[in-house]
Amino acid sequence: MSPTFPLVPASRRNRATVLLGALLALLCGASAQAQRLDWDSLTQLAQTRAAEPLRANSDKLPAELASITYDQLRDIRFKTEQSLWRADALPFEAQFFHLGLYQTEPVRIHELLSDGRVNHLPYSGADFNFGKNTFNPAPWGDLGHAGFRLHYPLNGQTYKDELVVFQGASYFRALGAGQQYGLSARGLAIDTVGGSGEEFPRFSEFWLQRPAAGATDVTVFALLESKRATGAYRFVIRPGQQTTTTVNARIFLRPGAGPVNTLGIAPLTSMFLTGENQPSATDFRPEVHDSDGLMMVSGEGEWLWRPLQRPKGVTVSSFTMKSPRGFGLMQRDRSFASYEDVEARYERRPSAWIKPLGDWGPGRVELVQLPAPDETHDNVVAYWVPAALPASGQPLEVAYELAWQGDAQQRPPSSWVTQTRRGYGYTKLSLEEQGRQPQYVIDFTGPALDALPADAAVKAVVSANANGRVLQTLAYPNPATRTWRVTVRVERIDASQPVELRAYLQHNNDTVSETWTHLLLPE
Repeated sequence: MSPTFPLVPASRRNRATVLLGALLALLCGASAQAQRLDWDSLTQLAQTRAAEPLRANSDKLPAELASITYDQLRDIRFKTEQSLWRADALPFEAQFFHLGLYQTEPVRIHELLSDGRVNHLPYSGADFNFGKNTFNPAPWGDLGHAGFRLHYPLNGQTYKDELVVFQGASYFRALGAGQQYGLSARGLAIDTVGGSGEEFPRFSEFWLQRPAAGATDVTVFALLESKRATGAYRFVIRPGQQTTTTVNARIFLRPGAGPVNTLGIAPLTSMFLTGENQPSATDFRPEVHDSDGLMMVSGEGEWLWRPLQRPKGVTVSSFTMKSPRGFGLMQRDRSFASYEDVEARYERRPSAWIKPLGDWGPGRVELVQLPAPDETHDNVVAYWVPAALPASGQPLEVAYELAWQGDAQQRPPSSWVTQTRRGYGYTKLSLEEQGRQPQYVIDFTGPALDALPADAAVKAVVSANANGRVLQTLAYPNPATRTWRVTVRVERIDASQPVELRAYLQHNNDTVSETWTHLLLPE
């Protein structure tokens, strides 16, 4: 895509200047030199790139950055006074991350002015405090950056808090008021499972739209690239108690680059180590997780809840539906006593709820859970997989709202699960029988249950797949917490195969709760 609408008309330049501009466009990449940008021109750029093989990254890190240590990189800090838009006293500010260690591929970042003009933001060593490092950045030139973060007075007017971060592949994450970073979102996931190996598309270029004075939202445009796909992305970020990100994406598959088995739309990545359904025998903390469950609502209006687990091997669950109304990885448990971690503060970690804008058509929500040695490893991924992939050269266009929620979060309108526990109290069953016939205790709460009289005839409707046999179910009120409790005992037929369980509460012929779904993993 060649540069268009130059800042200075060509008639006012001499021929040498025009030739030099053309040469710079070839050397630096057409998109970096484009003088104007809007949603349609970014789409055209993504479509043009999709018709070509992935361009190899020719940027090489200086030797001192290529061998940098973790502590050295942590000592490099962006100077707050150099923040983009700070001098103009705008409500939002941008700061940039330095390349090095794990972040070795540069991204190009530009400012997008209100009239569509583009102002490239080159790397400058003067923007960074290098701490104890003795680097000389002068010979490095325009390295590019590792990513950026936006700041906004989220929790008070005296300080601009970190609001959102874009760094690494297509990862980004944001905060609402009073929250602390936890799970992440991604622009796109390719073959997380079901292919020859996962491919991580990356945002190679960003355009930060300059906000107006007094603006309450900020817009970021991005170009996504990978071996098998490209994409144009627009993010409109609205900070608040619940920070929302409206995402528009136009995704193109590269013809001839190989088949895509699993195209993951609106992917979320999180961590689950231990919980009430899978406690640790050695950790003093009762639970350790950024998310405790996957919540979904189908096009038909069925709400589902799948508690997360840390499996011994890769585990994939699919939930087929005609068109999703929403899904998300949620941190429902908001009590400090559930975690007892004064540093990590897991009760402040946000939930991420995705609401499709428009009809996404048929497909499936897919949940991937992985083994993890500790809490530093993300081991949970959830995304939407469309039933049909776009034709070569045609965009897959999707739009959705991603809400980063805290204590006030999306709930089913009827009632929902508050906890899932597995185990026995006093029982005459042997240990072998307990292993073959596990028992679950599930608590439900919500307005549909609150509206029922104390003596209401509520029953649990429980089912299992062919590998499970439901032996016992019981539903009864819990006066201590004013919730309803369900106990389920199931027999596993083949210990080497999983058991899929479903349970919900019913009063008369009315469903009064979401559907609890659980995967009993093989021994």
